[in-house]
Amino acid sequence: MMTKKVLLQVKNLQKFFYMGKKKTLKAVDGISFDVYKGETFGLVGESGCGKSTTGRTIIGLYSKTSGNVVFDGKDVHALNEKEQFSFHKNMQMIFQDPYASLNPRSTVKEIISEPMEVHGIYRTSKERTARVYQLLEDVGLNREHANRYPHEFSGGQRQRIGIARALALDPDFIIADEPISALDVSVQAQVVNLMKRLQKEKGLTYLFIAHDLSMVKHISDRIGVMYLGRMMELTESKSLYKKPLHPYTQALLSAIPIPDPDVEDKRERQIVKGEIPSPINPPSGCVFRTRCPHAMEACSKSVPQWQEVESKHYVACHLYNESIVGADKAKELVAAANESD
Repeated sequence: MMTKKVLLQVKNLQKFFYMGKKKTLKAVDGISFDVYKGETFGLVGESGCGKSTTGRTIIGLYSKTSGNVVFDGKDVHALNEKEQFSFHKNMQMIFQDPYASLNPRSTVKEIISEPMEVHGIYRTSKERTARVYQLLEDVGLNREHANRYPHEFSGGQRQRIGIARALALDPDFIIADEPISALDVSVQAQVVNLMKRLQKEKGLTYLFIAHDLSMVKHISDRIGVMYLGRMMELTESKSLYKKPLHPYTQALLSAIPIPDPDVEDKRERQIVKGEIPSPINPPSGCVFRTRCPHAMEACSKSVPQWQEVESKHYVACHLYNESIVGADKAKELVAAANESD
């Protein structure tokens, strides 16, 4: 069996924002995951959980507080100027807001061709123009759109322009930071299908950041679930939806409506009560304990260890720690999740 190549390694990554002498906002607090070449890794969670900060720290828009980001064997935050130039050619980003991420004073042609000029590829104006036309066609637009300005397009079209700009340098890796959250529901599926087609055609690898679990399911190979700066659960997409183990993941999935009224009416919802605590003053132990229906004494005393409960299924929860709940109880909970399939 062929071993998958790890293209991106995130190891114990922390990103803190210091707000005065006594206040520290722990946006990302020690998360780890790998992304394999050619796959889509979904990173999901509620607003404010740190997923976008994770993406921006990976690509270098934010400096790290601690930990490591290794891309294609090189530490991203230890690159010299020449290496950074090459790195940014191979890793690009699609931003959440297609309105704010495009320069309103530039034409589409200028927006897409600018990275080519900066990196010195497609050196002549004729070559760059031909490349712009090809990229526009790749994302479902046409060459007549090249001389228009961003305000002349719909939200979905603007995001297609953003995707074309991200593809301008033929990158290996793209971080998509909530690329569909600002779009109409009718357009979201079109953009997701476009990204899947481009991935297949160009051999791209994605880090797909989103808060909508129902949409992430259709594009991701594996999914990591974040809460208040920490990783709660990580596994293959199918496993996460069939047998979520962490109470937070279970609650998120139960909030997704099922398009069958009979099933939806009989389904038991798992509602998470209360508000997300402040990342400036997070709860001790497990950060989810103040909203968890299964919270116990151990949850306030220690941070749950990150463990592989089943093959390729990782979770940080005391419910599955045999030294706390006992081996029989831990196995019983895993079996119960399997039966809910």
